[in-house]
Amino acid sequence: MKFQFAHYNYNVMDLDKSIDFYREALGLEPVRRKEAGDGSFVLVYLGDGKTGFQLELTWLRDWEKDRYDLGDNEIHLAFTTDDMEEAHKKHEEMGCICYENPQMGIYFIEDPDGYWIEIIPE
Repeated sequence: MKFQFAHYNYNVMDLDKSIDFYREALGLEPVRRKEAGDGSFVLVYLGDGKTGFQLELTWLRDWEKDRYDLGDNEIHLAFTTDDMEEAHKKHEEMGCICYENPQMGIYFIEDPDGYWIEIIPE
């Protein structure tokens, strides 16, 4: 028996805003979409066009809170980049850098729902 990664899920409040963020910040594009027949949820899977890993964004129509409780936010996705300087500049212009660790050579960006994404050099 073998297992392999398929996707990781983030629940989001504004699906279009999140898709736009991941497209601009990380170059991710929608690769598939699933909508409930009754309109209760929409799933959009984003991919990087290089690996098979996907980020699933889930929008729930009947979510009654104004945000998701991320707890201590100690979980995160990590992305590598071949140009840390250019990536940092882009994310700085977007205003989404939320934490930097220069000693480790990494930083984190925050998406519209408060999820952190680590940016590390290749």
